[in-house]
Amino acid sequence: MGALDEPLTKLVGDRTAKVLADSLKLRTVGDLLHHYPRRYVERGQLTSLDELEIDEHVTVLARIEKVTLIPFRGRKGDRLEVVVTDGRSRLSLVFFNQGWRQKELRPGTQGLFAGKVGVFNRARQLASPDYQLLDETDGDGAAARFAGRLIPVYPASAQMPSWKLSLCVETALTKHLADVGEPLPAGLRERHGLIALPEALELIHRPRSQADRERAQERLRWDEAFVLQVALAQRRAADSALPAKPRVARPGGLLDAFDARLPFTLTEGQRKVSAEIAADLAGEHPMHRLLQGEVGSGKTLVALRAMLAVVDAGGQAVLLAPTEVLAQQHHRSIVEMMGDLAEGGMLGGADLGTRVVLLTGSMGVPARRQALLDMACGDAGLAIGTHALIEDKVQFQDLGLVVVDEQHRFGVEQRDALRAKGEQPPHLLVMTATPIPRTVAMTVFGDLETSVLDQLPAGRSPISTHVVPAVEKPNFLTRAWERVREEVAKGHQAYVVCPRIGDEDPEEQKGAKGARRKRREGDLEELLDDAPDEGAAAEGDRRPPLSVVETAGKLTAGPLAGLRVEILHGRLAPEAKDEVMRRFAAGEVDVLVATTVIEVGVNVPNSTAMVIMDADRFGVSQLHQLRGRVGRGSAPGLCLLVTDMPAASAARARLDAVAGTLDGFQLSRIDLEQRREGDVLGQAQSGVKSSLKVLSVLEDEEVIVTARAEATRLVAEDPDLAAHPDLRTVLESLLDEDRAAYMEKG
Repeated sequence: MGALDEPLTKLVGDRTAKVLADSLKLRTVGDLLHHYPRRYVERGQLTSLDELEIDEHVTVLARIEKVTLIPFRGRKGDRLEVVVTDGRSRLSLVFFNQGWRQKELRPGTQGLFAGKVGVFNRARQLASPDYQLLDETDGDGAAARFAGRLIPVYPASAQMPSWKLSLCVETALTKHLADVGEPLPAGLRERHGLIALPEALELIHRPRSQADRERAQERLRWDEAFVLQVALAQRRAADSALPAKPRVARPGGLLDAFDARLPFTLTEGQRKVSAEIAADLAGEHPMHRLLQGEVGSGKTLVALRAMLAVVDAGGQAVLLAPTEVLAQQHHRSIVEMMGDLAEGGMLGGADLGTRVVLLTGSMGVPARRQALLDMACGDAGLAIGTHALIEDKVQFQDLGLVVVDEQHRFGVEQRDALRAKGEQPPHLLVMTATPIPRTVAMTVFGDLETSVLDQLPAGRSPISTHVVPAVEKPNFLTRAWERVREEVAKGHQAYVVCPRIGDEDPEEQKGAKGARRKRREGDLEELLDDAPDEGAAAEGDRRPPLSVVETAGKLTAGPLAGLRVEILHGRLAPEAKDEVMRRFAAGEVDVLVATTVIEVGVNVPNSTAMVIMDADRFGVSQLHQLRGRVGRGSAPGLCLLVTDMPAASAARARLDAVAGTLDGFQLSRIDLEQRREGDVLGQAQSGVKSSLKVLSVLEDEEVIVTARAEATRLVAEDPDLAAHPDLRTVLESLLDEDRAAYMEKG
């Protein structure tokens, strides 16, 4: 397939190749052949003009209705106005000083017209659009080229309209279709009735019927699913070949002592998942398991029991959290659950106990030095911390288990650096509180075994969620603050969540540049506070998002006057954050006004109400995570989603979806559909251009499941793909250097 790696300059010339590279990231013949049409139109089937969006680059198929040449008044020049129609709506085209186009733009002529949709005199128009007429009679014209076919409409740009892309693709097909290899094994194609790849590429670009298009898409879905699953199967095979020290809890040891003190019974789901993890830990190869579950399903307890089993077996375990607030919360809650079992070797500590240490980047020198010493000499069986755990100076005597909480907030390099601190590869448990649809887990985390906790512990109370339309019904917002006061009067506590900090730090004004600096320096907690929101609404001009500092001030002077109100965000000094959370957990604070720093892991059972300001600026899954902070005790939870967005907007539809269900798996599907599926091979899994062009991880479950089974079988028979050179070549081109590193590091 060497010819497909040929630069496009040789195929279409330097100028066109530069436009293709700059505007569409197409650089090779292979890139061009795999740039598939996003839709097709039939000859005589006109495009709906009443659905065009302002500022969108469009290609429309329409018929010319009227042509008018209008001279400028008082100066030289003219304006050519062309009205095109789809039979229902009209669109204006305007050309300046190009009256000569009257000769070819004749009423009754059908054509493809491409440009950016603008507005003039309250009517949509395309200014100086490119066009391709379809009723030309010469043999080389568009009519001859498109006769009898579906007309492909490609993802295009202002500089490269769809039909110009079509011409480039035609050239590539003519010259290089014979160079296309066949990555799918013949037996697999025969079993599933798939056409050959060259034929699929021919039919996806040159279909003569909808049946042609469907046959091509079915084959190309298989390519994307199978190649990805082969990469993941190779990764699983490599992991299964690594050695690991079995870690089995000893009877009557630390884990048994901990279980005996639990004031409640494990749920059936917790027992089942704990058994799966215990079996993995007892193996001679490293565990690689994803633990996902609903908000409040008890993942931390399951992870802690696994960590104690490793300590029982003479090893050490580490829990990596994304923020200092969460790390401190984990440390505090684990120490409380363990009691004197967390004071091993200390005065008053249990004989079976171990030491639980905390390590964060902001700790004082003496405490930090002691924590490092306890980890290095093995006195600390459990270590909990942030990215500070990854630093070179951190050493362990015998690291047996790495637990990563909220894994999507860590780069793979960070996770890999921590795992590298074990003499042998340690077992790995990855946790996420964001439920993931089955096929997404198989695609994004296909190298991990998956466990699911979907059962809430006994005693958890229901959470009612309501949308508060602050502009349409301001009395609803007034009532929201009354509800907060009522909960506090009952002895409960509340959260108020805002999208922004609002302390006017200069770094906040630097936008993306500041975010990049934070990412380099690992200041993840502050970065999360300042990051653009997943669900930020795009409807019109927006006021700045509400901030913690401003909102807290208005609440204390207004509707929540007299209550004990505190603020919490990632830019506070670490000791201040810890003190605020300690006081809130102790019931000394009535209302905590915070950023999403409280999104995960924070457990204050007495908190029963949450008001999320500018809720439309958050993603669906993020809102689900946030509301999981209430209803964690015996009293019912209340979550109020405050928004300025109108009832008919997409943003309100998102909020209505959250208010309508507590099923995190259902919400995760909605979230994924709205945010696009992301680059499933890379680390950026939200909102970026997808590497999957035909396959949908939500809709093509059957293909993904079958492809996984086929890939596992193939890799077991031929781990290095020696008998499948074309598949190996495609795999190598798909997994560029960055993605290969991602797959290698797991």
